Amino acid sequence: MFIDSGDKSECYGCEACVQVCGVSAITMHEDEEGFRYPVVDSGLCVGCKKCREVCPHENIFFSAKHAKHSDDKYVFGGYNLDAETRFDSTSGGAFTAIVDAFCDEDYVIFGAEADGLKVFHNYVTDKRELWRFRKSKYSQSVIGTAYHDAKRFLVDGKKVLFSGTPCQIAGLLAFLDGVPQEKLLTVEVICEGVPSPLYVRKLDDALEAEYGARIASIDYRYTGRSIFSRGKWDFQSMRLKLSKNAYWWGGLGRWDFEVMRITLMDKRHVLTKDRWFNPFWSIWLQHLMSRPSCYRCSFACKDRTADITLGDLWGVHIYCPELYGENGGSSLVVCNTNKGREVFRKAERFMYGHELSFEEALKYQSPMRRTISENPQRDRFMLDLRSGMSYEALNRKWAKRPTMNLLLQKYVWGNRQKVFVWKLAQIFRTNRRKQCIT
Repeated sequence: MFIDSGDKSECYGCEACVQVCGVSAITMHEDEEGFRYPVVDSGLCVGCKKCREVCPHENIFFSAKHAKHSDDKYVFGGYNLDAETRFDSTSGGAFTAIVDAFCDEDYVIFGAEADGLKVFHNYVTDKRELWRFRKSKYSQSVIGTAYHDAKRFLVDGKKVLFSGTPCQIAGLLAFLDGVPQEKLLTVEVICEGVPSPLYVRKLDDALEAEYGARIASIDYRYTGRSIFSRGKWDFQSMRLKLSKNAYWWGGLGRWDFEVMRITLMDKRHVLTKDRWFNPFWSIWLQHLMSRPSCYRCSFACKDRTADITLGDLWGVHIYCPELYGENGGSSLVVCNTNKGREVFRKAERFMYGHELSFEEALKYQSPMRRTISENPQRDRFMLDLRSGMSYEALNRKWAKRPTMNLLLQKYVWGNRQKVFVWKLAQIFRTNRRKQCIT
């Protein structure tokens, strides 16, 4: 494990080792790339080896003991029937439906919450506060005492819904080994690697230098509604909110795009950046700044550790366009256990959708088939990121401009347009059948 070898690819940053240590000999420290790793105080360590017993990398018993195999799965695609919930969520609102089905009384909900650039695990005891955990964070959360808190609530007999990345769920299950888990429901998000927080900090510095205020909050995938329909257009952009008055920062800002929205401390401006012109997405999707363990993740496979796996329903416009939902987001729900299936069966009354073929859905979910590939230029990029290179210079060097073919594919022949054509074809086929009958 990392504590012995120092090999950073062996540490997921789940923090299970920190919480299991009974003498507080392990603390998390940030390295030069911005990722947090456990450090042992040899003066306090008593050699109990509990940290090794809960380490997901050290004990890949999760694959045998906790992993749920593909032949046990129930797969669902669709979106929340409540429009406000759906558009306030990132991926169709299935998480809210699951919460509504599971959390009836005496419950606690754990999830990742953001405060400015800080992302941390927290819990709420009232579903009305679920908004704290909505939206994608694109940053590894600090677990803090969440595992300890979950254990305490389970021992007290409360229902506990714990959401997180696959490695965080694995860390939780190892930490809770031996604790009754009948009232525990684990929900994991499909993860494609966590980016270095240094990049967003460099953006924060650039905005502070230009506007005199730092970032208060980030919505990486803000969804705005189109003036032409109840849904949204098939556009994606980065929106940086700095004030009540709209201040459009480059891109194609004046449309209802999906954006990354950032509110500064002074709450004075709004900036937007079209997704395909957004350097963050370009650099992250090139796999230049992911955590080292993400390139060797043991959980990027179809056999999962959580009761329920959630993600975007990628490929919806190809193999199930009826679930597109006016581009309001559509959820992929994979129930890996009987418990997960039972809970989601109750949640389906809050959803529009239907069962899907797991193998079909898997075609469009690469993080459920394999790990991300490590870019051979990663070390060079990280060196520039850690250096005094400005945010603008870093993006000019490493971010790729979208090709004309990509822009045509996304904006001229995007998902919304494909679904529109599919609907026209459905109407045409229906009318033809009626004519043949008459």
